[in-house]
Amino acid sequence: MIEFDATNAFASRVGPHGLTDADWAAALSRGRAAYDAVEADGAAGKSGFRKLPFQDPAPIAAFARTASRDFENLVVLGIGGSALGTSALASALLHPWWNAAPPEARRAPRLHVLDNVDPEEIAGFLEVILPERTLFNVISKSGETAETAAQLMIFVDALRRRVGEKWREHVVVTTDPARGFLRDLAGREKLPSFPVPPDVGGRFSALTAVSLLPLAVCGVPPDRLLAGAAAAEERGRETAFQAAVLYTELCRRGKSIVVTMPYSRALRDVADWFRQLWAESLGKRLSLDGREVFAGQTPVKALGATDQHSQAQLYNEGPHDKLVAFLEVARFRRPCPIPAVWSEETCAFLGGRDLGDLLNAEKRGTERALTANGRPNVTWKLEGVTPESIGALFQTFELMTAYAGRLWNVNAFDQPGVEAAKLATFALMGRKGHEALAEAIRKEGVAEKDRKVLTF
Repeated sequence: MIEFDATNAFASRVGPHGLTDADWAAALSRGRAAYDAVEADGAAGKSGFRKLPFQDPAPIAAFARTASRDFENLVVLGIGGSALGTSALASALLHPWWNAAPPEARRAPRLHVLDNVDPEEIAGFLEVILPERTLFNVISKSGETAETAAQLMIFVDALRRRVGEKWREHVVVTTDPARGFLRDLAGREKLPSFPVPPDVGGRFSALTAVSLLPLAVCGVPPDRLLAGAAAAEERGRETAFQAAVLYTELCRRGKSIVVTMPYSRALRDVADWFRQLWAESLGKRLSLDGREVFAGQTPVKALGATDQHSQAQLYNEGPHDKLVAFLEVARFRRPCPIPAVWSEETCAFLGGRDLGDLLNAEKRGTERALTANGRPNVTWKLEGVTPESIGALFQTFELMTAYAGRLWNVNAFDQPGVEAAKLATFALMGRKGHEALAEAIRKEGVAEKDRKVLTF
C-alpha cells in the first residue's frame, strides 16, 4: 500500500503558503480535463509506459536464470534513463551492501552501473574488474548514444584481449527493436538482445528490459515489480492525478522547487530517478500549442536524516520557493536495536529502541519544523520496501508526470532541450555529417573584453 498525505500542504497547517480548501477544489476542477486527456491517450494506446505492467516477463526471467549462474559480475553500460532506473531499483531491492556480500549470500552477480564517461572512473574500473567473469549489458534506446558506444568499445576491446572471439558470450544488448547501431551490432554479431518499446521514452523505461533484466539477473523477480505497477495503474490513477495537481498548483504559486527527501537508504536513488523524470518531462519552453511558457519545477534531492545536517536550515528559513516531498517507510526489513550501553541521558533514552524508530522520529521532527515554519510538505508512505511497492511507486510517479504535463499543457514525452548539446558533442568529436556545425563551433569565440575568467 502507498499513502499520499498532503495535509501539510494546506493553509490550515502552513498558513498563506498552503492551499485553501477553495483553492484545492478549483484546482481539481480545472485539472479534470487534463486527467481525461491522459486517460484518453492511454485508452487509445498512445502512452507506451501504461502498457508495461501487463507485459510478459518470461523471456527476461529465462535469460536471467542462466546469466545469474554463469557470471560473477554484471556491468550495466548506459546513461540517463538507461541507468537511473536500474540504480534506483537495485538500491531499493538488493542487499544494502550487495557487492560486498560473499557469493554464497548473494547467489547472483555483483552489479555495477557505469553511467558516465569519466576517464578516471572507467580506467580505474578496468583495473579491478575481470572481464572474463563479467556480463556487460549495454543499454541505449536509440542505439546511438555516444557515451554508451564509447564505453562498449572500451570493454569489448578488454574482452577481446582476455577471451578472444568468445567476447560475444559476455555482451547482452537492450535497445530499439528495429533501428540503430546497437540493433545492427546485435544482429551482425549474434548477440542476445532485448527490445525497448519504440513508444516508451528512456526516462519511462525502468519497467522494460532496461531495468527489469539487470535486476532479474540479480534475483529480483520481474513479475513482482510488474504486479505492483499494475496495481498502481488499476487503482492509483486518482492519487497520481491529485498529486500532480498539488505539485503544479503549488509551483504556480511560487513553489518552483520540489525537494524529494527519502528517509530510507533504500529509496535514496529513487529520488535521483525521479529527478530526471520530473525535470526532463516537464521543463519545456513551448506549450502544446506553440506558445513560450518556460514550464517546469526544479527537482532537488535530499536524504534524511543526513541532509537535516546540511540542507534543512535552508528549507526551514530560506526562500518560500519549495515543496518538500518526503518518502517514508513504515516498516523496515531489518531491525537494528540500539543496546543500552551507557546510563548518561545523552545515550540512555536511545537504549532499547531501534534505529528505525530513530530515523522515523527524525522524519516527523523535520516535518513538524517545516510545518511550523509555513513550509508546504507532503509524504509518500510505503508500508514496506518490496518489489510490488517499488513497482507501484514507479508507475505512480510516471502517471503523475504524465498528468502534470497535461496540466501545464506541455509534451511530457520529448526532450528537445538536450539535442543541441548532443549535436555539438558529435561535431566536436568529429562525427561524419556534422562538419558544418564543427566549423561553426571552431569560429565561435568570446571577445577579449567580454571574457570573465579568474585564475589563482
